[in-house]
Amino acid sequence: QVQLVESGGGLVQAGDSLRLSCAYSGRTFSSHAMGWFRQAPGKTRELVGSITWNGDSTYYAESVKGRFTISRDNAKNTAYLQMNSLKPEDTADYYCAARWDKYGSRGYAPDSPEYEYWGQGTQVTVSS
Repeated sequence: QVQLVESGGGLVQAGDSLRLSCAYSGRTFSSHAMGWFRQAPGKTRELVGSITWNGDSTYYAESVKGRFTISRDNAKNTAYLQMNSLKPEDTADYYCAARWDKYGSRGYAPDSPEYEYWGQGTQVTVSS
């Protein structure tokens, strides 16, 4: 069974940076597309961005484009979310997610919210 464990959250000030990590175990990481989501208090969960199984393509929500970067290291079975120029409105619980999609064969759009496996989340708080 796939397990995802996020780490790297914390309390930072506006303008600071954080890097979240998502450690994958259980199956073949390099066969899975990865997504990062967030959920702020009282709000619905939203897709922050995604990265394909081989890392050759990424997608970002407009709210984070130019500030956040998603990457992956298939040798380390880990995905990352680099967050720069953080704003108070970025405060949320951040989740990574995985879905099997080698070669993009399942035809999911980059902004699809459909994922099979989820981590437990890590909290990010940005103070003004």
